[in-house]
Parts: sequence; C-alpha cells; structure tokens
Amino acid sequence: MISSLCFDSHQKGCCIRIGAAFTVLCLLFLAGAPGLHGATLCVNPGGTSGCKSTITAALGAASSGDTILVAPGTYKEDVAITKPIALIGSNRSSIIDATGLANGIFVNGMSAPPKIGISNVTISGFTVRSANFEGILVANATDVLLTGNLVTDNDKSLDISASACPGTPGFETDEGDDCGEGIHLMATYHVSVVDNEVAYNSGGILTSDESGPSQGNLISGNDVHDNPYDCGITFASHPPATSAALPYGVTGNTISHNVSEHNGYQVPGAGAGVGIFAPFPGTTNAGNVVIDNDLRDNGATGVAMHNHVAAPPPGPPVNMNDNVIVGNHISGNGPDNVGVPSSDPTGINVFSMAPVSGTVISQNDIEQESIDVGFNAPSGQMNVHLNNFNDKATGVDNFGAAAIDATENWWNCPQGPGSSQGCATASGTEVTTAPWLTVPYGRDGSPDSDRFGGH
Repeated sequence: MISSLCFDSHQKGCCIRIGAAFTVLCLLFLAGAPGLHGATLCVNPGGTSGCKSTITAALGAASSGDTILVAPGTYKEDVAITKPIALIGSNRSSIIDATGLANGIFVNGMSAPPKIGISNVTISGFTVRSANFEGILVANATDVLLTGNLVTDNDKSLDISASACPGTPGFETDEGDDCGEGIHLMATYHVSVVDNEVAYNSGGILTSDESGPSQGNLISGNDVHDNPYDCGITFASHPPATSAALPYGVTGNTISHNVSEHNGYQVPGAGAGVGIFAPFPGTTNAGNVVIDNDLRDNGATGVAMHNHVAAPPPGPPVNMNDNVIVGNHISGNGPDNVGVPSSDPTGINVFSMAPVSGTVISQNDIEQESIDVGFNAPSGQMNVHLNNFNDKATGVDNFGAAAIDATENWWNCPQGPGSSQGCATASGTEVTTAPWLTVPYGRDGSPDSDRFGGH
C-alpha cells in the first residue's frame, strides 16, 4: 500500500513511501522514468483489493511507463520484464523465490541483439534468491536502475567440481564456472546498480558483452560479500553469442564506493575484489574506472586485471588499456591465480601476454599484502603514483619487460623504497621510483613540493 506520494521540485525526483515502515525510495533525476506518468498496479500474495497475486500477472496487465507495487510476501516465479516499468518491492520483504527456475528477474531486451531492446526499467526493494542462474539478469538494455535489493543464494545449478553450470542459456558464452553470478549485466548501456547487497551467490556482480557492447554502466555503493567461487565485481569481455567477428567490448564503465569483501574464498585465488578481464585475442576491456572502493579479505587480489593469450600478428589485438584504479582501500587479500605472477597475497595485479598501456594506479591505500602492485606484460607502461604502501612489503614488483613509472609514492618510510628496515621495496627491472613521497599521501592535506624526496 502507498501511504504517500510526493514530488520534490528541488530534487527533480519522486519519493514513494511504501508500507508501515515508511520505506523511502527517492528516484532522483529520473523525470522520464517509468511510473512518474503511468498507472500504478499492485501485487499481494492473496490477490486482494484489486491487486494481482503474481508479479508476472501484473506485468501482463501493465503498460509501458506503469509502476507495479509489490507487497511483502514470497512470490515463486521467474519475472521477465520486456517493457519500460518500475517494479517496486517493500524494503526487501518482497521476496522472489526462484527455486528451480532460471532467474529471479530477467530484464530482457534481446529481441534484436546487439541492439538495445529495452529501456527505462527500475527494480527496487526486493530479495531475489535461489535461482538456478542469475538472481537478476539484464540484457541488451539501457537506462535501468537496480537499487535497494538483496540478491542472495543464486547460481544453484553450479557444479563447482566440474566448473560447469548445466542448462546455462546459449547466449551466455562463458558462464560455466559461475552461472552468471548474482547480478549480470550483458550488453548494457547506462545501467546503474546502486546500493544493493549481493551475497552468497557463486560470484557477485558481472558486466559482460556476449550480445553487444557494455558501456557507461555504474556499479556503486553496493555491499558485495561472501560469494565463494568468483570475484565480487567483474568486468569481462566474452566470446560473442551473435554473428560478430570479434567480441564487442566492455568500456567506459565505473566501479565506485562499493565494499567487496570475502569473495572467492572457497578456492585459493578464485575471486578478486574487482576483476577486469580481456582473456583472449580480440577482447576489449578498456577505459574503465575503479574508484573509492573498499576491497578486503578476498580469496584473490584486491584488483585483478588479466589477459592470458597474446595475439600473434596479424591476429586481432587485445585491448586492456587505459583502465584507472584510484582512491581505493585494499587490504588482506589473497594471491592472484596461484603463480600468476606469484603465490603471495597481492593488492593490485596486472597480468597480460599482450602489451598494456595507459593503466593508471593512483591514490590507493594498500596494506596487509605481500605485493602491493604487481605487473607483468611484454611491453607498454603502467603509471603508479601517489599511493600509500603501508607495510614492509614489496610496494611494486615488475615481473615482465614493460615499464613502471612508480614515482611519487609513499614507501612506508621517508627515505624511500628499500632504504631502511620497515620500508617497502621495489623489485624487477624498468621500475622508476624517485622522487617519492616523504609522508603518506592525503594524511596531512594535499601534497606539495616539500613532501617529495629521492631527487
């Protein structure tokens, strides 16, 4: 039931108070979103008071632009959304139990991939659980908002002993070892996944490109934890499910202000806090930003960036360039895939058999790791500046022939890397470390000229 409906002209949004607890959902800056001008339908388990008894029935009766309010209760269905709609639950007490079904919610715009087939969908306030594959799958869609949901205990078809997920749809080309994870964005543009909790799935939140490019998406403010077999948050370029000659690419997306904790813990090196993967020739995972996240106690690295196959000329190149890792707190994570590049706990690791350029690692606080930043590429350069290496660890380790500009970092002592007991060290060739910071970055205001040493 709606207790009140208000419009705030200053915020340019709509605040809907739902239920006795007056849960407030503010959909800011969505003047054109579904529900602001359409009809309002309702769902409750008994189908009373003019409401439908299932979400699927309400969707069938709704028109584009309508809002569907779902009362507390358990709804055993696979909810397929194919029209612009606002689907609003009640503070996670509206439960979609997809036991034995493919997904809890499928926002399906795959009518004509790689084109976008659906737009302007909002999903908020649900618990989505127990699906065979993803809890929430969004495909070939734009301007979708997922907010305030609990997505938990999905990926039930996973056979981890065989690294297989029997029955996974053919359009998901590389999901055998994770069933698509808790939330999966595929071929999406300007989709926002904000303030959700994603826990106890095989992996957390995945963005990929099987049926079209994924660009301009935002993963922000989520609590992603205890997903045992894969990364907390993943950007991955996969083989195309359509007739495209090359993968479409994952570009220009942002991961910000999330907590990614204790993921990938079941198998050593199974899952990083954040993973960015362009695994084979022709894949693209470029120009993404990972900013201001808390990445801790994951089974693999805090941030892992991987390519495992170089393309011999004239084969198609791998593009894993121009990614930015900035302002994150990274601590207590495990090794990358064991032996890549080492078996030591690592904060950030970039591994590629193809050249890598334009990578920026800056303003991160890294602690409780054996290697803070690792790099292994045959050529190119990585820029590592204004980071705090807060332990006596290997601050920067270069395992390959590419270069690392690691100037202007804090090495856990004013004297610079390896200069005295307690200082972090630098390892490998082609690593430039001077000048360095003589106090930690950001601990006493912005850096200035008297904070640099090692000239």
